[in-house]
Amino acid sequence: MKKRKAELLFCGAVVSLALAGCKNEPLKMIVGTYTDECASRGVYSYFFDQEKGMLVDDAEEGRFEEAPGAVGRVEMRNPSYLTLSADGKFVYAVSEVGDSTASAVTLRLDAKTGEMRLLGSELTDGKDPCYISTNGSIVMTANYSSGNVTEFPIGDDGRLLPHDFLYETGLGGPDSTRQNLPHAHCALFNAAGTEVYVSEFSADAVTRYDVATRQGKIIQLSSDFGPRHIILNGDESKAYVLGELSGNISVIDTESDRVIQTVCADTVHARGSADIHLSPDGKFLYASNRLQNDGIAIFKVDSDGTLTYTGYQNTGIHPRNFNITPNGKFLLAACRDSGCIQIFRRDAKNGLLSDTGRTIVLDKPVCIKFW
Repeated sequence: MKKRKAELLFCGAVVSLALAGCKNEPLKMIVGTYTDECASRGVYSYFFDQEKGMLVDDAEEGRFEEAPGAVGRVEMRNPSYLTLSADGKFVYAVSEVGDSTASAVTLRLDAKTGEMRLLGSELTDGKDPCYISTNGSIVMTANYSSGNVTEFPIGDDGRLLPHDFLYETGLGGPDSTRQNLPHAHCALFNAAGTEVYVSEFSADAVTRYDVATRQGKIIQLSSDFGPRHIILNGDESKAYVLGELSGNISVIDTESDRVIQTVCADTVHARGSADIHLSPDGKFLYASNRLQNDGIAIFKVDSDGTLTYTGYQNTGIHPRNFNITPNGKFLLAACRDSGCIQIFRRDAKNGLLSDTGRTIVLDKPVCIKFW
């Protein structure tokens, strides 16, 4: 009996150590950049310590001269938005260019080393793709300048196949300069992958498409809203839509498809709101603003899903994108025109941010993904 008890204690210790190791294992971090007229050359991979809020200690400083600390790189033009497969083996990236060469690209990611390699590329038949997402069987890109959304099947080997469907967005917004042509800025799948939410920037609307039938329901937003990015809460009862032009966030009840609240995220009305995310526990929402008073607005998520303004954190120049570590301890802001990713500590109790003073040097970073 004593021997059996000792064996059980030993096994328990091994399991505890294994779990501890998993907890402290560095995150894989993938970063997309703009590459035209700057030092960056494509997609970069890193290992990030989410307990310390910094790149891992043994990062190779000199591997890529333009990206200290990066462990992998794939050269491509303007990979401005990325998404990962659920198993972390593949990265899908857009090549944001405004002509017929615009494409969606498949990369293979080595989770152990962080190295990546190019597997293939497919044309989007849409200009300036700026968003990409997947449900595991298909990938969609939102093509800003042509105002359409492209659907790509995924092959058995993980590569994208030629597209087989295009969704078109509409017009209707009052801004004669920025809404004079159709623009699509987001195509977000729900967790089940059965629906996709498309932001129709120039129509001041979100369209909720059924993936199987390819039929959509339009959810109208306020005039001059300019919907950019969309997120869903954990149980998908609410959708939060950030308006680039209005600087507002609209809360949509997904059962009724009605807007139940609109709050201001950009008090200076610079018409440059950019990205939106929930904290991992769903208790706080963050939205970034550009062009003036660059920074991140912070909101508490109330029990009914509505938002209460909590505070504001200034950032570097042009925080086009940001992300929060899975443990919720740090927020990383891709400050495009400051040439760095800023690292902020996040207070889990009140949601507020504080600048750690640490940055990751990289020219024109515009998308951060963790896995």
